[in-house]
Amino acid sequence: MSLWRRELWRLALLAGLGLLVGWPLGYAAPGLALGLALCLGYHLHQLRTLHRWLTHDSQSEPPAAAGLWGDLLDRLYRYQKGQRITQRRLLGILKRIQESSEAMRDSVVMLDRHGDMEWWNSAAESMLGLQAAHDRGHHITNLIRDPRFVDYFHRRDYREPLTLPSPIDERMMLQFQITLYGDDERLVMARDITRLHRLEEMRRDFVANVSHELRTPLTVLAGYLETYATYADQLPSRFARGLDRMQEQTTRMQNLVNDLLLLSRLETDRGGADHAPLAMPPLLESVRRDAEALSAGRQTIGVEVEEAVGLTGSEQEIRSALSNLAFNAVRYTPEGSHIMLRWAAHPEGACLEVADDGEGIDPVHIPRLTERFYRVDKGRSAATGGTGLGLAIVKHVLLRHDARLEIDSRPRQGATFRCIFPEARLAPVAATPPTETAGDGS
Repeated sequence: MSLWRRELWRLALLAGLGLLVGWPLGYAAPGLALGLALCLGYHLHQLRTLHRWLTHDSQSEPPAAAGLWGDLLDRLYRYQKGQRITQRRLLGILKRIQESSEAMRDSVVMLDRHGDMEWWNSAAESMLGLQAAHDRGHHITNLIRDPRFVDYFHRRDYREPLTLPSPIDERMMLQFQITLYGDDERLVMARDITRLHRLEEMRRDFVANVSHELRTPLTVLAGYLETYATYADQLPSRFARGLDRMQEQTTRMQNLVNDLLLLSRLETDRGGADHAPLAMPPLLESVRRDAEALSAGRQTIGVEVEEAVGLTGSEQEIRSALSNLAFNAVRYTPEGSHIMLRWAAHPEGACLEVADDGEGIDPVHIPRLTERFYRVDKGRSAATGGTGLGLAIVKHVLLRHDARLEIDSRPRQGATFRCIFPEARLAPVAATPPTETAGDGS
């Protein structure tokens, strides 16, 4: 018999006894009420026992009881025991997480959904100057007030880390990375990259100094070779061939040095002094003519202007980025290909595109294309005369213009290099109707 049936039988028995006792005396209703009162009193007593156990000594064995109340007390005790085991396990896991975070050399700061600091490890105290007695519950931007960090925090685009000096020691360089999790909460991690930053500065200085020192001997060498070239018809044929090769390699070295110096300047100089509204159609047309001269009729090169607005930036740097993309398209697409330079609208603002219908690029190479000297096909790239720095220059130019490079390509399906500029970089210019021009291949 189930426990509920037993309770119902107990209720019926007490009510029947009260009715049986009161009926002969003419008090049937009071007798029934007395039986029900006894049943209610029993349940109130068990409820009081349950309340005292839960409020005073719930961790001890439950009080003895029969029937439904005994089963209820046993179930509550087993549930509480399971909850205590789970709580101890979670506390142990949390303690191990905190201990492991304390052992980390990187700073870890946990933020709630509003950006207020809830917890951090000891490394955060030494790197960021956080103090548990004063800073807990404060917004992260009240402690790290650098405008670049504030903008990075509120932009919510955390795909790339942010490098800044420590708020308590400018000699210490930190790399910040924010991760979203849970209910719009954030985890801020900061790594000390002072040594790497100094090594990078040394590398940039070394490259810049060596490139600068190479300019003079290369200029002298190129000048003498040009002089000798005027008398090439008087030299033996084998000397003439060697002279041509020497001129070719000297020109290549000069291009490499120029690209290294440009890249070094882009990395060290913040720029912005020469930024002004640019009209894009003349710029694209000028680059198209330069690309046609390099192509020598091997490809068809066109221009499309689909966006009437201009761009705020450095004309020299934007021209350099666009020229690198266009010249790469000329160098790496086969004869008879079509290359299009395009200025078009984009959901984020506007984009500058260089598209071709050449052989395309395997997607496995795309993440590394902007690395210095990275080549998809080293033998073929060397034969084209490129320096291997073009896309690295493009990347740094775009970073200086708050833009990003997007590459879309598949083997045998061509390639599109898309420079995406934010809406804040667009500038009104004189109305220019959409145009489409193509070279005649000459």
